[in-house]
Amino acid sequence: QVQLVESGGGLVQAGGSLRLSCAFSGSIFSLYAMGWFRQAPGKEREFVAAISRSGGSTGYADSVKGRFTISRDNAKNTVYLQMNSLKAEDTAVYLCAAAQRWTDYTGSRNDYNYWGQGTQVTVSS
Repeated sequence: QVQLVESGGGLVQAGGSLRLSCAFSGSIFSLYAMGWFRQAPGKEREFVAAISRSGGSTGYADSVKGRFTISRDNAKNTVYLQMNSLKAEDTAVYLCAAAQRWTDYTGSRNDYNYWGQGTQVTVSS
C-alpha cells in the first residue's frame, strides 16, 4: 500500500521561504507522477504543482508560478516543493499525491490515487 508523508510546514513571515518534502513508500516511486495540492479552511482543494515520473516535466498553478518549484529525487523516493516569496494567501494545508497511470504530470485531483495527510503552512502578513 502506498504511503505518503509530508513534512516541512510551519509558520513563516510574508516574503519568506519554506521547503516541503513528501516521502513515498509501498511501491515503485518512479512509476508515479506526483503532485502538490493545498486546501484552505472553507475552500476547495486546489492544484499547486505537479511533476512527471522522470522529473523532466512540471506544471504549476498560475497563482504560484515563478515562486514555487517542484522537484523529485527518485533515488530517495521523495518529492519536494520549494516555496519562495510566500504570501498570506498561500496559507493552507499542503498535501502531496501520487498518480499511478500518468507518465507526464497532471493537475487534476481526480487523476491521483493516493494522498498524504498534509502539512500546515501558515504565512503571517
